[in-house]
Amino acid sequence: MLPTLLTRPATAALAVAAVLAVTTGCNGGAAGSEPTWVPQPNYQGNIDPKPRLPGPQLPAPSDSGSSPAPGATPGPGASQPSPGAPATDPTVVATRLNQPTGLVVLPDGTALVGERTTGRILRVQPEPGRPAVLVQRLAVDGSGDGGLLDLAISPTFDQDGLVYAYLSTATDNRVVHFSLGSQPSAILTGIPRGRTGNAGRLAFDATGALLTGTGDAGRPALAASPSSLAGKILRTSDIGRPLPDNPQPGSVVFARGLRSVDGLCVDSRTGLRIAISAGTAGVPDEVNVLRPGADYGWPADGPASVPPARTLPAASTGGGGCALAANQLFVATSTGRSLAVGAVTRNAVGTFNSSLQNKYGRLATVVAGTDGALWLTTRNRDGRGTPIADDDRVIRISPSDSTASPVT
Repeated sequence: MLPTLLTRPATAALAVAAVLAVTTGCNGGAAGSEPTWVPQPNYQGNIDPKPRLPGPQLPAPSDSGSSPAPGATPGPGASQPSPGAPATDPTVVATRLNQPTGLVVLPDGTALVGERTTGRILRVQPEPGRPAVLVQRLAVDGSGDGGLLDLAISPTFDQDGLVYAYLSTATDNRVVHFSLGSQPSAILTGIPRGRTGNAGRLAFDATGALLTGTGDAGRPALAASPSSLAGKILRTSDIGRPLPDNPQPGSVVFARGLRSVDGLCVDSRTGLRIAISAGTAGVPDEVNVLRPGADYGWPADGPASVPPARTLPAASTGGGGCALAANQLFVATSTGRSLAVGAVTRNAVGTFNSSLQNKYGRLATVVAGTDGALWLTTRNRDGRGTPIADDDRVIRISPSDSTASPVT
């Protein structure tokens, strides 16, 4: 039985707001030239083209806090829960994963979860105690902070079955798409890759355009350069082409001046688009409302044309994935080990409160399902956390059950 998250019946969307009210108490070319984007539909990045579905319980990662080598799979001696065994925490729907970062909820209510360093994509059920199933593995370079960085599905997934991934290779970051069990095709390549600064996210906006958020690849000047795809929000068609209503004709760049894009979320009703950039020494976490042609001022001495809409409070630092639902903005935080929650209007973000403080440790991703549930992933095995035996975990907080105690 899932914990109570509501005090009265509500619609699924409004229920999420009630949940948090209870829990919170409240590389580049010459300057001036157009960026280079090179679709490569023959990219072969899938090293498990015909996964079994359904299949056996996945092998579990080691209980040590260290990250596996890129593409490595835990050995056969790793411990794992018994298939069908009930979870201790009824909100935890998958355990013992390797740094799950990308997550997307499918129309049938299950979720696809991507592991950053291994490139594995798992199907996770919304109920606890059911095994995650390997459905795909992408070839990625998981060194540094690269790897399988995010997932999205086509707005017409029911018809085309297309899944999108933002990932790192040894030479670049790129966007690929594929149907489950098929070879992926690259639709946007040549995004600079560095030893750090590779964090990025995907989202389809209210117009059906694909947004790709990119990091600065550890080279801050690239974020300000109009000729680089690093430190940008890119806006393309679903096959990676620049859209005619972008700020510069023929360019995929929508906005620039971002150190990293650790979260990217949209509201399909209002058109609101938000990017989260985790802070660094002397630079706070930023919540940016995205506007076409805007410059968000990274590096720090750059000319910001749009100031941050909000900064995360000191208790909720290390901003990551975000979700917009029920007039609320949810931000998963790693250093803050909490879910930051703030009210939003069409163009503004209110102050934040913290929920789930220290309950699950470092959080990487939060996604809102169409039923009002929030899905989260932990990042306790990234070398900076203190993992428990069940880490890393996928958590689903459902607004539909009102028979037990609230999550605190």
